[in-house]
Amino acid sequence: MPPMPKSKASPSSTDTSTSEQRRLQMVDIARLAGVSVSTVSRALNGSELVNAETRQRVAELARSLNYSINLGARNLRLQENRTIAVVVPYDAKSRQHISDPFFLSIVGSIADALTDRGYDMLLSRVDAERLDLAAGWFDSGKAIGVVLIGQWRHHDQLNEMAARKLPLVVWGGELPQQLYCSVGGDNVLGGTLATRHLLQLGRRRIAFVGDAHLPEVWLRRQGYAQALREAGLAVDAGLEVAAPFEPGVATGVLQQFCAMRRDFDAVVCCSDVLALLTIQALRAGGRSVPGDVAVIGYDDMPLAAYCEPPLTTVHQPVAEAGIELVEALLAQLRGQRAEPRTMPVYLKLRESAPQTEG
Repeated sequence: MPPMPKSKASPSSTDTSTSEQRRLQMVDIARLAGVSVSTVSRALNGSELVNAETRQRVAELARSLNYSINLGARNLRLQENRTIAVVVPYDAKSRQHISDPFFLSIVGSIADALTDRGYDMLLSRVDAERLDLAAGWFDSGKAIGVVLIGQWRHHDQLNEMAARKLPLVVWGGELPQQLYCSVGGDNVLGGTLATRHLLQLGRRRIAFVGDAHLPEVWLRRQGYAQALREAGLAVDAGLEVAAPFEPGVATGVLQQFCAMRRDFDAVVCCSDVLALLTIQALRAGGRSVPGDVAVIGYDDMPLAAYCEPPLTTVHQPVAEAGIELVEALLAQLRGQRAEPRTMPVYLKLRESAPQTEG
């Protein structure tokens, strides 16, 4: 008689084996956390019946055992979930509000792109010092992927999430040794265009406003420094102002700078809000814009056209960014590799730094 073929595990036996493995993992988590298996189950499902401290402890243990990661993968495989987590980090010190015009614009753009493609959006915030917490929405199975707005200061945490094969797209600039997919404007070009324009206007003492510890701001500063070097000018560290994006904190920093330094004739700002605050601080010190000091912002938010004077600014493709971010994430969900995407920017000329002097 010919040998009998080896039997293959049926789908039901495979499912039973997987369920048993998951049950054993839950037992391990319960033992390590000092709680019951039912409490572990409730905690992993986000039940308010379990206190926040226990939910966090269980989630951390589950991650260490790859339990909740498997849950997210199961949802992705079975397509039971069409929710994307859109996460806007916040700086615990400055508490930059989600009502910031840039945040509102880009979140709205992402929401439109998701809706057009039949997906739901879960909007969340995490501390910018713990960007890795954004993975919790995927690990818990509540979202099938994550869009993170901004790289902040922890590029390493983003790489760690990407190394785990978490479906992740980040709004930001492309950086060296980057493992995750980023989508963002050409920050170096933006900084270069703004500075070159001011140089063409005859300005030579050009200040830079923005916290260069943040990756996008650092790239914009690279463009600023490059344009100065092209003109044969040295970068003056004394004209660099590490103002945060949060208006309440930035106001004091800018007022102090404008009161102490009167030897600059132009400013490149890393957001439109920072540019408006700079104009206020200059006026408070008796200086005019653009007469005494020309000012350029960044982003080209709607408010830029209606302030006084209307603001020259680097236009970011925010309306298109939502589509690019969502398409990059959906490509990952289809099993495709999503490469970083750098989108073009251009200078929108208005009265705060006009086409020509006079």
